[in-house]
Amino acid sequence: MSEFQVLEEEPLSLSDLKKSLKSLQGEAALTFRAEKTNTYLEAFHLYESKEAAELSKKITALTIPRLKERHIIKVLDIMPKDLDSLRLLLSTETLTIKDEDLKKILDVIPQ
Repeated sequence: MSEFQVLEEEPLSLSDLKKSLKSLQGEAALTFRAEKTNTYLEAFHLYESKEAAELSKKITALTIPRLKERHIIKVLDIMPKDLDSLRLLLSTETLTIKDEDLKKILDVIPQ
């Protein structure tokens, strides 16, 4: 059996994934899993790629220590509305962020 080696890892937002699936859909029919993913994206997709890039830049500009791109993508995909939801979202990571920084993130996210 052949082994695969990961060369590069890059987090994708839901809007980027939707864009990629749309380009694949034009070339050929989607597989069963790709079609299921597309259905999920239609139901839970909250924003467009341009909006995501703009919000990502705003959150990055806050210069919050230890907050990485994958955390920002996760926040943008879920769009938490309150401090407890944001804490819960980031609790899966080994990441400690001050409450004042969490409030700054919530101020950037459209409510």
